[in-house]
Amino acid sequence: MLPMEPELPSDAPENNPPTTPEQSIVSTGSMPLPDVQSPIHCITIIGQIEGHMVLPPHNKTTKYEHILPMLIAIEESPDIKGFLVLLNTVGGDVEAGLAIAEMISGMTTPSVSIVLGGGHSIGVPLAVCTRYSFIVPRATMTIHPIRMNGLVIGVPQTYDYFNKMQERVVNYVVEHSQIDKATFTELMMRTGDLANDVGTILVGQEAVNCGLINEIGSLDKAMAKLKELMEEEK
Repeated sequence: MLPMEPELPSDAPENNPPTTPEQSIVSTGSMPLPDVQSPIHCITIIGQIEGHMVLPPHNKTTKYEHILPMLIAIEESPDIKGFLVLLNTVGGDVEAGLAIAEMISGMTTPSVSIVLGGGHSIGVPLAVCTRYSFIVPRATMTIHPIRMNGLVIGVPQTYDYFNKMQERVVNYVVEHSQIDKATFTELMMRTGDLANDVGTILVGQEAVNCGLINEIGSLDKAMAKLKELMEEEK
């Protein structure tokens, strides 16, 4: 007789899938879709965007491999009619951030974003990727050129690569907001605003005045706008 496969214990993960939000966070690192009768889902993008490299455990991160499947689930769910993106990020992996932004901007489900604490670096494309964007009065948008940590090969091709990466970010922001390319590039390359760095910090209304963000507002206005977009979608 062939040996039989040992039975899994009753408390094995395969027999006990996550049943609470806390268990889901521990096992998958993400919140499950809500089981309440609400047509609105919330996505939080906080800390540093983690990309292809795993960040140290003391860093608060948003893992793009968790966000992307969640976006597909939202798009395919008949019960989710709109979603809200809460943004407070210090930047991170450029390609991972752009991947999330491209996914959100390509969705048919209505979406609204709120910049709460700050949108640093790659947080700028994430702030403008939704159909409508808000920023609270004292939140900041930090715009600066792409930079790289670690080994850099000092050849002309490296600078060409940086320029191509920069163009990807600039073109995306310009296409999904009301700011023009010349203004955005000037803010990115400005000296004097950031200590030991190049770039600009826009606070609240300044981000709206330059066309980067649609409107000043917090949760009340964001929810009202999202419900309005959901009604239009019907």
